[in-house]
Amino acid sequence: MIDHTTFAVANLEQSRAFYVNALAPLGIALLVDITREQTGGRAFAGFGAGSKPFFWIGDGSPPVSGVHIALEAASREAVDAFHAAALAAGGRDNGEPGLRPHYHPNYYGAFVLDLDGNNIEAVCHRGA
Repeated sequence: MIDHTTFAVANLEQSRAFYVNALAPLGIALLVDITREQTGGRAFAGFGAGSKPFFWIGDGSPPVSGVHIALEAASREAVDAFHAAALAAGGRDNGEPGLRPHYHPNYYGAFVLDLDGNNIEAVCHRGA
């Protein structure tokens, strides 16, 4: 089981604002900011649910290849809302909400490229 994930973004302030909006429909919120002074190097923003941050971004040069992260959504409506919120926050469509039956019959997902080109997905595995 993965405890958390972290990846670099080119502009932490802009990416923080993007993710605050894009992740809200999934029940994921900004929980903590870690400063450069606290780490002695890079700054980070931690997003999660409850009191557990599990999705982290940090300042620095993003990887050339980008990353793919899929976040579980509670419903198909939450997937739709994630996609709309991410686009409104400046993301680019990389796969509109819909069924992906090649994965399994109830795989309902949407894909958005964040401000650095990372492929962020919301997926619901429940039936309609």
